[in-house]
Parts: sequence; C-alpha cells; structure tokens
Amino acid sequence: MNRVVIIICFLVTSIVSAQDWKTSFDDAKTEAAKDAKNIILVFSGSDWCAPCIKLDRSIWQSDAFKNASSENWILLKADFPKKKANALSEEQTKINQELAEIYNPEGSFPKVVILNNEGKVLGIMGYEKITAEEYIVKLKSYTK
Repeated sequence: MNRVVIIICFLVTSIVSAQDWKTSFDDAKTEAAKDAKNIILVFSGSDWCAPCIKLDRSIWQSDAFKNASSENWILLKADFPKKKANALSEEQTKINQELAEIYNPEGSFPKVVILNNEGKVLGIMGYEKITAEEYIVKLKSYTK
C-alpha cells in the first residue's frame, strides 16, 4: 500500500512540474496573450554549447524554475543542434532561423530573450553561474 501511495505522489509531482516548451512563436504569443504572461525565448545549442547545457541543467531543469515558469511565463525554445542524431525537421529549423534573424542576429548562445505577449523585447540574459532562484529574480526584474 505504501509503495502505491509513493508511486502516485511521484507521478503527480512529475506531471505538475513538467514544462511545456513551445517551438512555435505564434503558439507562444497566442497563449501568452490568452494567459496575460510574458514569453521566455531561449536560443540554445543543446548538443554542442557547454553554457547552454549548463543553463539547462542548473536553471531550466530546476524545481524552482519549473514552479516559477508555470506561473509567470510561456516558454519558447529555438534549438540549433549540430549532431545528426539530434537534427530537427526542416520546418522547425526554418522556424528557429527566422526567430534568430529577429531576436538573435549575432548568433549568441545561450541567449535568453524576455518578450511581452506581442513579441517586444523586455530584456536579454545569458548563462550566469548563479542559483535558479537568483536567475528567476533576474528574469522577473524585466517585467516590473
């Protein structure tokens, strides 16, 4: 009986803390407008950029960020993997390149762009060696 309760609690926690990273800018803007939230757009090289991988592990995967993001932001990821095994579809690659032309023309990785629900830039960040809680405070500072 105890095992069943533990498993159910684990599953509920996993579902509640799951993140919904969008890959479509239009979908992200629509949801952000509907929910009156801002957008966090992340440019990442998920399989080659060491700071991108650190940012993912230390911030995006943290429980603190998962909880804060569900309440505060719509998440949008523009990934630029290099390994063939991680290749994106041609359509998604084109979508990410179009986002980069607008919000990351210099090709910085990682680049975190905080946008309002209309796509206006509110702030820009990158990887910082700080706690998830400190990173969240900085992200929130762009929306005050």
